[in-house]
Amino acid sequence: MTDEAFMKKALAEAEQAYREGEIPIGAVVVCQGRIISRAHNLTETLHDVTAHAEMQAITAAADALGGKYLTECTLYVTVEPCTMCAGAIGWAQIPRIVYGATDDKRGYHLIAPRAFHPKASVTGGILEDECRELMQKFFKEKRS
Repeated sequence: MTDEAFMKKALAEAEQAYREGEIPIGAVVVCQGRIISRAHNLTETLHDVTAHAEMQAITAAADALGGKYLTECTLYVTVEPCTMCAGAIGWAQIPRIVYGATDDKRGYHLIAPRAFHPKASVTGGILEDECRELMQKFFKEKRS
């Protein structure tokens, strides 16, 4: 599968979050060409500010693999990770991060650009318009 195909799976998770009244961010972790975890934001549902899509996906992936390091995995997430999630991604040693829309207010690139593992590669802008439009729709509805 391509980056776009895996991002569509993450976007489906974001759409599920949207339907549940959560900030619509979704994530999937891929290992050896298959999805081993999928998640979306659960901060409202769990009353937990740390229940971001990436954190949920990392926890589930580590459980699926039976270890805390995800050194053979790629994380796909619909919005650029925040500083907290970037730190967790770095600690999990995920070597490849792919995201959709940039977060110009709270994205890791502004606050903690070196949070990922030093050898990690980052690809942004995959299905960027679709990811951004879902976020904009959510916040527009919240504000009206």
